[in-house]
Amino acid sequence: MTVFERLGLFVARRRWWVVGAWAVLVLVALPLAPQAPSALRAGGFSLDDLPSSRARALLVDGLGLPPSALVIVYDSETLRAGTREFELAAYRATRDVASAPHVVQVLSHVLAPRQVSADGRTAYDVVLLDLPPDDSPAALPGIEAAIEQQPGMTVTLAGGPAFYGDIQHVSEADLRRSELISLPLAALALLLVFGSVVAAGVPLVVGGAAVVVSLALVFVLASLMPMSVFVLNLATLLGLGLGVDYSLLMTSRYREELALRRGGGTPPSREEVEAAIRVTVATAGRAVFFSGVTVLLGLLGLILFEFMVLRSVGIAGALVVGIAVLSALTLLPAILSILGDRLDALRIRRVTAVASESGAWARLARRVMARPVLVLLPTLGVLLALGWPFLHVRFNAPDASILPPSIPSRAAFDRLQQQFGEGDFSPVTLAVRTDGPATAADNVARLFAYSRALARDPRVSRVESIVDLDPRIDLPAYQLLYASSAGPPDRYAGARLQATTKGDLTAITLYTPFGPNRDEAKALVADLRDPDGPLAPPPGLTVGVAGGAADVGDVVGRIGADFPRTALFIVVSTYLVLFVLLRSVVLPLKAIVMNTLSISAAFGALVWVFQDGNLSALLGFQPLGFVETTLPVILFCVIFGLSMDYEVFLLSRMKEAWDRTGDNREAVAVGLERSGRIVTSAAIIVVVVAGSFVFADIVLIKALGLGVALAVAIDATIVRALLVPATMRLLGRWNWWMPATLERRVGNRLPRSEAEVEAMVR
Repeated sequence: MTVFERLGLFVARRRWWVVGAWAVLVLVALPLAPQAPSALRAGGFSLDDLPSSRARALLVDGLGLPPSALVIVYDSETLRAGTREFELAAYRATRDVASAPHVVQVLSHVLAPRQVSADGRTAYDVVLLDLPPDDSPAALPGIEAAIEQQPGMTVTLAGGPAFYGDIQHVSEADLRRSELISLPLAALALLLVFGSVVAAGVPLVVGGAAVVVSLALVFVLASLMPMSVFVLNLATLLGLGLGVDYSLLMTSRYREELALRRGGGTPPSREEVEAAIRVTVATAGRAVFFSGVTVLLGLLGLILFEFMVLRSVGIAGALVVGIAVLSALTLLPAILSILGDRLDALRIRRVTAVASESGAWARLARRVMARPVLVLLPTLGVLLALGWPFLHVRFNAPDASILPPSIPSRAAFDRLQQQFGEGDFSPVTLAVRTDGPATAADNVARLFAYSRALARDPRVSRVESIVDLDPRIDLPAYQLLYASSAGPPDRYAGARLQATTKGDLTAITLYTPFGPNRDEAKALVADLRDPDGPLAPPPGLTVGVAGGAADVGDVVGRIGADFPRTALFIVVSTYLVLFVLLRSVVLPLKAIVMNTLSISAAFGALVWVFQDGNLSALLGFQPLGFVETTLPVILFCVIFGLSMDYEVFLLSRMKEAWDRTGDNREAVAVGLERSGRIVTSAAIIVVVVAGSFVFADIVLIKALGLGVALAVAIDATIVRALLVPATMRLLGRWNWWMPATLERRVGNRLPRSEAEVEAMVR
C-alpha cells in the first residue's frame, strides 16, 4: 500500500480527530490572522552591498548624515510663501515636528529659497530622520500627530517614508476589496460546477481554513523577520486559489470514486466511503502533492534573491502553498468521509460524477490530433505575438506613481514635480575620498576642477559642494577660505563644510532635471562610474555614487544578474519532480516549454498594458512607462508553478489512461475528457481570485493580478486544449519514452496497490 493510500485510510478512519485538530488550529489562528498587515512593512528594494548603498553608508557613517528624509509640503490658494500669513500658518502647522520621535532636523523653506515654488503657492520643508529607509515609516505616526492643519493651507507628507506608509494602508484596502469580489464569484462558480450547495461549500471551507492559518503564520514570521507588505495579497491569492483548486480536484475525484462503488442508488457503506477516500488520496491526492511541490519550487526560487521584498514573498508563498496542500490532503478527506453521499445535499442541478470517454473534451482532443500541425502553428504564432511586446520592456524601481492620484503622498509627489521638477527630489550624491584632508590646497584644486567638469555636463542643472558656495568665488579664494585649521571665517562656508566634509571624505550633490527612473539619469550614473569616461574624477579622488538613479540602476542590475540562477533552479527542480511523477523524459520537458509560452504571453501583456498604457482608462490607472523590476520575477515564479499545477492534473489523468491502454491518442483524449471540466473550473477560480486584484489601487498589485489571471486563462484554454493535444499527437509514443537504464529503475512496473489496479482497469 502506497504512502498516499495509507494517508487516505488514516484520515478516513480518524476523520473526527482530524477535523477537530484543524478546528483548534483555525481557532488559534483567528485572532492572529487579522494582525498580519500590521506586522508587514513596505520597502525591501535595497541591499547593503549594492554600490549605491555602500556609497550612502559611507556618507551616513563618515559624515553622520541622516539615512532617510521626509518632505512636508505646504499648499495654499490664497496665501503666498514669504508673507507673514503664510509663514505663521506654516509655523503653527508644524512647530512640534522637530520634537517628534526619530526627527533629527528640519530644513525649513524659510532659509532656502529653492524650496519655494515660482508662484509662491507651494513650499516644502525637509525632515531628516534617524531611521534607515526601510524602517522610516515608523516615524510617520509621531510626525502626523504633531501636524495641525491650518485654515487656508493644506499640509501633506511626501517622500519615501510617506510613500511606503501609504502603500501599507492601500494594500490592506485592496485586499478587502478583492475578497469582497472574489469570494462570491468563486462560490457561484463552485455551485455551478458541483450543482449542490454542500459540495460547493466544502472547497470554500477548506480554502478559507488554509488562508486563515497561513495569514496567522505570516504574522508570526513577520514578527521574527522583515516581510514585505506585498506578501499579504499574494498569500490570499495563493491560499484561496490553490486551496479551492485542490479541493475541487479532490472532491470531484471522490464523487467519481463513490459513484463507481454505489449500487442501485443505495446509501454507500462506511467501507465504500473509506475505499473512495483511499483511492481519491492515492490518485488525486498524489497529483495535488506533486502539483503543490511544483508551485512550491517556483516560489522557493525567490528565496535565492537577497532583496527582502522577493525573499519574503518566496518564504510566505511557499508556506501558504504548503498549508493549502496539507489542508487538501487531511482536512478535505476527513470532511468528505463525514459527509459520505450527503456531499450532494441541497442540490440545485444534477451533475454527472463520472465523465465518459467520448464527451466534448475528448472530441476536441481528437479533432486537434487529426490535424496537429494545422493547429500547432497558428496557436504558437498567437502566443508568440502576445509575448512580442516584452522585447521592448523597460525595467525600473517603483515610486509614488504606483499609487492612485487621490492618495495624499501621491498627490504631494505630483504637486512637487509640477512645481519644482522631477529631479530636485532625487539628486545624485557623490561620496568623494581624497588623498589626505579634503580641505588641503591640492585637494581643493582637484575638487574644484572635478565640480566644474560635472557642471558642464548638460544633464546636470546644479552642483552643491564645498567648492560651489558662490559662482563668484574662484579657486585661490576657496583654497584661502579652507586654509585655516580653525575652519572658514565665513559662517555659511563653515556650516557647509561641517555638514558635508570630514577628514578625507566630502559629499558632492548633483541636481538634474530628470527623475531617478529616467534613462538620462541612469546614463549619468553610468558615466560617473566609468573610470575612462568624460566624468571620471581626476587622480587623487575616489568617488562612490549614490542617490535615486544609482539605487534604481543597481537594483535593476542585481535582480537581472540573479534571475538566471533562480530560473535555472526552478526549471531543473520542476523537471525532476515531473520526471518522478510521470516517469517520462519527454513530458516534463514539453510541460516546461508550454509553461514558458504561457509566461511570455503574460509578460507581453504586462508591457502592452502597464508600460505602453493600453487599456489604462478601462483599468483605472495612469501608465507607468515602465515595468517594475520585481514584478516579472514574482510573476515568473508564481505563474510557472500555477501553470504546472494544471499540467500535472492533466498529465496525471493521461498517464492513467496510457498505463491502461498503451494508446497515446486514446490516453490524450481520455485524459483531457476526465480532467477538462475540473481543470477549467479550477482555472476559473484562480482567474476570478487573481482577477479581483485588477480593481486594486496599487498598480503593482493590479499588474500582479492581471498577469496571473491572463497566464492561467491562456494556459487553461489555448495551451491545454490546443497545444497539448497537438504536441502529444506529434510526439506519439516518444511522450512516454525513458532510457532503458532508468526504465528498469523507475519506469513501467507492476502495480503496487489496489488503487493503481483500479485506476488501470478504468
